[in-house]
Amino acid sequence: MITLGKDQAINLGVDYDRCVRRLLLGVTLCIAVATAMVGPISFLGLIIANLSRQLLKTYRHTQLILGSALFGMIVLVGGQLLVEHAYSYTIPVSVFITVGGGVYFLYLLLTNRRT
Repeated sequence: MITLGKDQAINLGVDYDRCVRRLLLGVTLCIAVATAMVGPISFLGLIIANLSRQLLKTYRHTQLILGSALFGMIVLVGGQLLVEHAYSYTIPVSVFITVGGGVYFLYLLLTNRRT
């Protein structure tokens, strides 16, 4: 019912704000568990998908998938080069992914207060 839109869901008796908060909490917990078990690569995939949608400003899946793949490769290669040349392997790439992703999601949460 939530996919019908906020007004329709409220008219059908759904507590929309509560339901959206629960969904966001569930997604946050799932991403936290996936990141803890698999590592920062799953977190990088989530970050890259959001960044590519923001940069490309389109909802066409063919462009988003290609843009996400290319942008993900650029970020991983750039991060690896930064670790190899600037820090001489003293800091793993996962630290940059985690810190950069955390800062980006805080930015998204603070700028998009629609929910």
